[in-house]
Amino acid sequence: MGREKMYQTILSPVVTEKATALNEQSQVTFKVAITATKPEIKAAVEGLFGVNVLAVNTLVVKGKSKRFKGRPGQRSDWKKAMVKLAEGQSIDLTTGLA
Repeated sequence: MGREKMYQTILSPVVTEKATALNEQSQVTFKVAITATKPEIKAAVEGLFGVNVLAVNTLVVKGKSKRFKGRPGQRSDWKKAMVKLAEGQSIDLTTGLA
C-alpha cells in the first residue's frame, strides 16, 4: 500500500473523552474513509505509525438531521475505526506525523 493511499484511508484521530479513555487500554480511534476495509485500515496504521495492530473494529456513524438556515439538512455519514495495538505500544496523537 502506498503512502498516499494510507493518508486517504486514515483521515483524522477522534479526540473525545471516550476515545481518550480507550487510549489507556492500547486502543486508538480514527476517522477513516467510508470505503476503507479492516485490512486496509490495519495496513495504513502499521505503515504510518510503525506499530503492530492486533484488531480493528469499525462502525458507520450516521449523520444527524440538522437545520441549515431554516431548511432541513443531513450531515454526512462517516466511518470510525477502533484499533487495538499490541501490548506495550502506543500512538502519541499530539506530535503528528513526520
